[in-house]
Amino acid sequence: MPRRPRFHRPAALGAIASALVIVLSGCSASKLPRFGLPDPATKEGHISLSLWQGSWIAAFVVGALVWGLIIWAIIFHRRRGDHIPAQTKYNLPIEVLYTVVPFFIIAVLFFFTARDETKITAITKDPSSVHIIHVNAMRWSWQFTYEDLPASTTTTGTPDQPPVLYLPEGQKVRFVITTSDVNHSFWVPAFIMKMDAIAGRTNQFEVTPNKLGTYAGKCAELCGRDHSRMLFNVKVVTAAEYAQRVAVMKGSTA
Repeated sequence: MPRRPRFHRPAALGAIASALVIVLSGCSASKLPRFGLPDPATKEGHISLSLWQGSWIAAFVVGALVWGLIIWAIIFHRRRGDHIPAQTKYNLPIEVLYTVVPFFIIAVLFFFTARDETKITAITKDPSSVHIIHVNAMRWSWQFTYEDLPASTTTTGTPDQPPVLYLPEGQKVRFVITTSDVNHSFWVPAFIMKMDAIAGRTNQFEVTPNKLGTYAGKCAELCGRDHSRMLFNVKVVTAAEYAQRVAVMKGSTA
């Protein structure tokens, strides 16, 4: 009996995966799903979002290819009656392939992660071109000190009254993060960035808010009884409104 013509399934799946990568790579990050991340409110947040989306796309492509090959093997290499399909073992090219390919995938993901992490954690060399805000974490609230203001001027919150942090739109801000007691973590989900406050150590990072609005902030490190109430709010305002607010706060301490 003549055998039915068969499609070369691995090649077809490879072509489909390649086409999927090409099509998705032509889409901007804003047109792709965010896979659970919020809409970024900072310039740097878009870098993290692109890396996150790219990782998911790579995972989908690899997953589709692997499952496709599994289904193909199940359907076209299943046992038919007493006939046992030819067994493949000790195939050196295949063993080299499934050893090299995962290393290649890891190397690509490592490259893009290291590249984007370098951009996200970069610190401006000229401090005069950036607004510096000292963030001190304490059980169980936050204290913000603006370098635009006298050193004695701080905004301190409590678990019942979360403090408000003001940031200027379109201008770079540096957070200098410390803690007065145990370890905490400074996190604004809309910024897609967080940094630990570690006892005895000073950490810092910079962001450029690019979207007006009010955003929730919280501690992302389990730090004790009122950890869940260790909250704060971030208000991104226009540069003019920020300058005006700073002037008012300076006048109140004069």
